[in-house]
Amino acid sequence: MTNSQPTLRAWLLSPAPQTARQARLGAIYQGWLVFRSNHLAVLGLIILILLIGMAIFAPQLAPYSPFAQRLPDRLQPPSSAHWLGTDALGRDILSRLIWGSRITLFIVGTVALISPLIGLLVGTIAGFAGGWVDQVLMRITDIFLAFPKLILALAFVAALGPSVTNAVLALAITGWPPYARLSRAETLTIRNADFIAAARMQGAGRLRLLIGHIWPLCLSSLIVRVALDMAGIILSAAGLGFLGLGAQPPAPEWGAMISDGRTYILDFWWVAAMPGIAIFMVSLAFNFLGDGLRDVLDPKGSKE
Repeated sequence: MTNSQPTLRAWLLSPAPQTARQARLGAIYQGWLVFRSNHLAVLGLIILILLIGMAIFAPQLAPYSPFAQRLPDRLQPPSSAHWLGTDALGRDILSRLIWGSRITLFIVGTVALISPLIGLLVGTIAGFAGGWVDQVLMRITDIFLAFPKLILALAFVAALGPSVTNAVLALAITGWPPYARLSRAETLTIRNADFIAAARMQGAGRLRLLIGHIWPLCLSSLIVRVALDMAGIILSAAGLGFLGLGAQPPAPEWGAMISDGRTYILDFWWVAAMPGIAIFMVSLAFNFLGDGLRDVLDPKGSKE
């Protein structure tokens, strides 16, 4: 038993792996060692794991209902009964933050899936096809990039109507152009590579080349970019909620909670400060995690 751990480590770090499985597991383990050496990245990962756990077990963790109004307890400061205080309707702020983590993760997760996928599709097609297809797709991308993302998202939500679903759609529709630019740049560097020519000579069609050869090479850069953009997505979602265009009352969305507390911020600071601190902590955690992933997936760029 005492020699199993060193043997496994030596097997994973072997400079000459014997199987493809050993090579994959060794690469994952080496990436983990690089990631683990970045203590801030590990801290960000821990915070995000706690956030996910809080969202999953919200009914068990929340001490009160996030919707129950107790007017005699309105605007109570942090105490043993209400650890983070209460808002203007007597609702427990801690309970609303815990339940609001579900909305935050839903928005962030959905946007982080839709936007990179659209950008990957547009960017790789433009870079691989070239010619007029590249020109048309990139000019459409430039049109989206010409407008500030939040302003464009506000326009979409105003047209579609205020709701969490429409806020997600607006953020996803306005967030794909940077990923398209990145995917196009990656595609231009590898579309004339020898292995692409070899696959083409073996009869691989364009669709197979895109999905089987080009997309996997673009994923690492996209993952790093998505992790670094998570904080911006959270702030944009909170901005829509603050303006009343995201989750609607009485949903415990963090941006809407800040909006509700702005009237009392001078005398009852905790009403707006607590959700603001939550947004700050999660945004900082995503930034730390993005830096760690960049060290693992893009070591050349991290050194620069």
